[in-house]
Amino acid sequence: MTFVKQSVFFFLFLFLFPFSGRAVEADEVLVLANAMVLESVELAQHYMARRQIPEKNLLLLHTSREEGIPRDLYNDEIAAPVREFLAVRPGIRCLLTFYGLPLRINGELAPDEDGGRTGVRQRDPVASVDSELSLVKVRNYPLPDWLPNPYFIQFQQQKIEYKKGQVMMVSRLDGPDADTVRRIIDESLAVEKRGLRGTAYFDARWPKAVPGKQLSGYTLYDDAIHRAAEISKKVLPTVLNDTEALFQKGEAPEAALYCGWYSLAQYVDGFSWQPGAVAYHIASAECTTLKEQGSQVWCKRLLEEGVAATIGPVGEPFVQGFPLPQLFFGLLLDGDFTLVEAYTLSLPFISWKMVLIGDPLYQPFRQRGIVK
Repeated sequence: MTFVKQSVFFFLFLFLFPFSGRAVEADEVLVLANAMVLESVELAQHYMARRQIPEKNLLLLHTSREEGIPRDLYNDEIAAPVREFLAVRPGIRCLLTFYGLPLRINGELAPDEDGGRTGVRQRDPVASVDSELSLVKVRNYPLPDWLPNPYFIQFQQQKIEYKKGQVMMVSRLDGPDADTVRRIIDESLAVEKRGLRGTAYFDARWPKAVPGKQLSGYTLYDDAIHRAAEISKKVLPTVLNDTEALFQKGEAPEAALYCGWYSLAQYVDGFSWQPGAVAYHIASAECTTLKEQGSQVWCKRLLEEGVAATIGPVGEPFVQGFPLPQLFFGLLLDGDFTLVEAYTLSLPFISWKMVLIGDPLYQPFRQRGIVK
């Protein structure tokens, strides 16, 4: 079965046999904050109070506040205490990393006594902290490259050494500053009560592919953007741009959803964002930083401009490292799935580059999902 046919099959299954009782519950979320950063702890406590997450679900880590961390320090200061916590709390399904925690694993080890370093990945040493945390319950998994996500539809029938129950869902509440994070928390809860409103914008680069044509790489993801737009039309007013030019200033008012490509590390300010908006841009460097002054990477700029949830990589993920747009937006629009579930089910690879920023429990279409 081809990649695209599998996606079509998935949605036939989704709409004909709706899921029930799938949403992650508040007491299944483990909140991770940096004890060395006061704002990290305060924001975590604010979120837990708003979402009624038990106090015992807060784990304070003692680690660097820098965006990058060497792998051995990640292992000792982040992974080890999380793994120890999960060993006695098997009911946790989702990890939530907070502002103040490192964003990416730089790959190298910290200097030893002789000043030496030893690499740990054969091809690309950079990974996101969150993506590695998805496998924190699995010991001694291979580190040469990405690993298949057993929750992703294409890999459902493949034999994978680790099982779904061993893979954690992971989201992050982070941004350029603490005020942005607080806005995301409060806004997501407010919007969830009434439903996300506005227009969905999808920015493909080419006209829709001819049916039956074998697709891969950029053509596959361009076609996936077309398919996401088709699904979106069932719920929201939807605009699809299939020309080479991206949406420009003033062309995307009242934006609630967005997916497009490919403006590398150069945000294009064509949008006015609705409260609670969910948006991501498919390009290679869009979550390399959330803090660097003047950076135009899409994740940082989307959050600065008012988006409540976004997705991006901390390094080159290759296009197939991104969540497949028709799966991600289809699940989100369905209304039964939380943000972190829509992301996890649509993400092909883990132990890799991708980061989900947003309230993992956010269900922007819970009140008006697709009629099943």
